[in-house]
Amino acid sequence: MFFPALIAIMILAGWAQYQVSHQFKKYSQIANRRHMTGAQAADAVLRAHGVVGVNIARCGGHLTDHYDPRDNTIYLSRSVYDSATIAAVGVACHEAGHACQYAHNYFPIRIRSAMIPLCQLGSNLSFILIAIGLFLYSQSWFGIGVILFSFTTFFQLVTLPVEFNASRRALVTIEGEGLLYEDEYYGAKKVLTAAALTYVAALLTSVLYLLHYVSIFLGMSRSDD
Repeated sequence: MFFPALIAIMILAGWAQYQVSHQFKKYSQIANRRHMTGAQAADAVLRAHGVVGVNIARCGGHLTDHYDPRDNTIYLSRSVYDSATIAAVGVACHEAGHACQYAHNYFPIRIRSAMIPLCQLGSNLSFILIAIGLFLYSQSWFGIGVILFSFTTFFQLVTLPVEFNASRRALVTIEGEGLLYEDEYYGAKKVLTAAALTYVAALLTSVLYLLHYVSIFLGMSRSDD
């Protein structure tokens, strides 16, 4: 069942990536009627939530928008920062939502931040230990690799409510503060919904691999008996 499930999830992941690119491209070509840029929209979200001291800066690349808690800065790509489009407002408000999460001590994002070192360790070592365990047919090495891999899976699990909540904050603010007109609001919602699907697909892929590794680990136990 592993490979059919993997193929299905890969199809979902590919479709999600296509939707992100398609929706962002579509609504990046439609100017919002309030002539609000991404930078202005992000600032509006921060002010609406009473968050101060957050910087908003440009960054290079395409769809590289993110909030960095280390320097308390929202980084927006040029296609978002300077653009007065529906997509730019949606993306910028989402990233501002992350800044609000940190400012208001949103519990899931604190868990995710605390897990970053474990996740980095797991992603760097898990596959090496799993490969060593298979090569040596060592249940111990393989088991340690699976445990480290599980950190990555749990990180992606915690990421889902963080991303969904940031989008919810963005959309509630867009609607409540009137940053976009009603028809434009639904365009921004489509962009953020498509982005959320990529995180769902990533989690499903990780869970599938984790279950596969666990089944191999249990198979090793039975063979040793």
